[in-house]
Amino acid sequence: MAVNQQMREKVFRDFKNNFNDQPVIVRSPGRVNIIGEHTDYNNGFVLPAAIDKAIYVAVSARKDETIKLYSGEFEETFETSLPGLKPTDKGWPNYILGVADQLKKSEYKIRGFNLAIDGDVPIGSGLSSSAAVECATAFALNEVFKLGIDKKKLAFIGQKAEHAFAGVRVGIMDQFASIFGKKDHVIKLDCQSLDYEYVPLKLEGYKILLLNTNVKHSLGSTEYNTRRAQCEQGVAWVKENHPEVNTLRDVNMEMLHKYVEPKDRLIYRRCKYVVEEKERLLTGCEDLKRGDLKSLGKKMFQTHDGLSKEYEVSCKELDFLVDAVRNNPDVVGARMMGGGFGGCTINIIREEIIQPLVKEVGDSYQKNMGKELTPYIAQVEDGTSLVF
Repeated sequence: MAVNQQMREKVFRDFKNNFNDQPVIVRSPGRVNIIGEHTDYNNGFVLPAAIDKAIYVAVSARKDETIKLYSGEFEETFETSLPGLKPTDKGWPNYILGVADQLKKSEYKIRGFNLAIDGDVPIGSGLSSSAAVECATAFALNEVFKLGIDKKKLAFIGQKAEHAFAGVRVGIMDQFASIFGKKDHVIKLDCQSLDYEYVPLKLEGYKILLLNTNVKHSLGSTEYNTRRAQCEQGVAWVKENHPEVNTLRDVNMEMLHKYVEPKDRLIYRRCKYVVEEKERLLTGCEDLKRGDLKSLGKKMFQTHDGLSKEYEVSCKELDFLVDAVRNNPDVVGARMMGGGFGGCTINIIREEIIQPLVKEVGDSYQKNMGKELTPYIAQVEDGTSLVF
């Protein structure tokens, strides 16, 4: 398990300075998703992995019903109470308060608590900092109040918190990857059954390089939820003729051609991307089991093109970064990652050329897009855990 000792010590200091109590400290990682984007809420498959960038929370129980929070990143405090739980305009507390709200609604016996939070998962980068906050909070409160909740339920609590308090109807992938991550493995997760399989990620000579556009995406309840509604409409049209169909997981291209394309070309394109992405992921897992990174990499480029042109959740900066490495023989695959409209591209790249490539692409990005490029090398690590 990769623990950022400086971050752990900082959140401990912040906690002591604000609350003068003895906390437990939990680390919950961000995630990358190798392939399988916008498929989780369509009950498809995803292929995430936890990484060595994480959120750290320090938590202690109170004897009253007051909730006191401190964010090291924003250098802000927030205070409320269990009876007064509701979303706030401030933003960052919602991911913590939403978890407390879900525990309360599920009739778990919790009291007020003190919590300090910080981390090195870049916000708005597509590495799912929000899920890391939710999972860290759920794991820590489970520990502090001895609730006995299993890991799968903790992931669901995090997901429901994001639905209710952040207003984003995320699938289960982000929270599941944060909780269940395993070093040097990706998780082939069936979002319908929640069956999962660890698939070895053998990167001999290669690294995962994340290139942050530094375009902050704000999903809110806008484009993300619009895409979800479009997928649901496509399913409804197919279901009129195939009652057994419940999600795009159950749909094939023939059904889309017959029942969706004649009604709405845009909704057809949205659904087409999701149906094709399911197949890319399943065959991509076979590529990984054979150690065939190059075949997987080709599918990553195809995924990006689908996200950009059919699902339309990319942006000019993401497209620029993928096109910049598309014909580089040392980059086996690249695509935008996460919800879209900003954040990072994920690249599988030969280790020895990372620095010159980052400089070349960074200079070009600055010249053409007018923004600084921020690179991160991500290692695949274990999931949420108690570190103090």
